[in-house]
Amino acid sequence: MARSRGETGTVVSVNVSRTKGVRKAPVPGCLIVPGLGLEGDAHAGDGHRQVSLLALESIEKMRAVGLDVGPGDFAENITTSGLELVTLPIGTVLRVGDGARLDVSQIGKVCHARCAIYEQAGDCVMPREGIFGRVLTGGPVGPGDRVEVESVPDDKEKDHA
Repeated sequence: MARSRGETGTVVSVNVSRTKGVRKAPVPGCLIVPGLGLEGDAHAGDGHRQVSLLALESIEKMRAVGLDVGPGDFAENITTSGLELVTLPIGTVLRVGDGARLDVSQIGKVCHARCAIYEQAGDCVMPREGIFGRVLTGGPVGPGDRVEVESVPDDKEKDHA
């Protein structure tokens, strides 16, 4: 299904961890730092996977198979609701909160080692349904903030025609 600018969702949770390889803990809010990621998060840094996002709807799929999981348990930085993240093409620009902007740089990921979730359930949604973005513009983000599709690659081509 093609996505279009103006579609919106909501930030359900903002999650950080000081070390890699562990579940992230929900925080009341955080600063998204340009070119880096979430302030204080172990995964912040150069590269194309500065911020990770996962839809609550994806987490609910794992709950449906009996797992007691919630926001941050898949090591995602931002848990959203109401927006089909996995259907957004690479190059989509998302506006998060009061001005932060993320460029979707990767859909899913390769899991080199089986995480605790996979070991418990025999499956994990993050490799298939999580998305990653580069931070174009920073700003604060917290639960209840809006996530909006600002542009998709087709929109950018039309704007330059």
